[in-house]
Amino acid sequence: MPAPIKLSDLAIGASATVREFPKSGTAFLRLREMGLLAGTRVTLIRTAPLGDPLEIKVRGYNLSLRKSEADHVLVEPLA
Repeated sequence: MPAPIKLSDLAIGASATVREFPKSGTAFLRLREMGLLAGTRVTLIRTAPLGDPLEIKVRGYNLSLRKSEADHVLVEPLA
C-alpha cells in the first residue's frame, strides 16, 4: 500500500483514494458538502498555470480547489 500524499502533490491525470481531510473548520464542511469524503476516488485533471487552483474529478463532476485546501487532504495513489 503506497504512503499517503497530499492531494496537491498528486500527478496530473493520476487517481487516488481520499484517506484523510480536515476534521473541523470551514474547509471540512465545504469539502464534505461537495462529496469529498474518506474512501472517495478522485482524479487530478489539471492545475492552473501557477499551480493554484487545482481541478479534480470526484463523484462524476469536476471540482476546483484552492491549493491551500488540497494541502490538507491526504490521498493514497492508485497503482
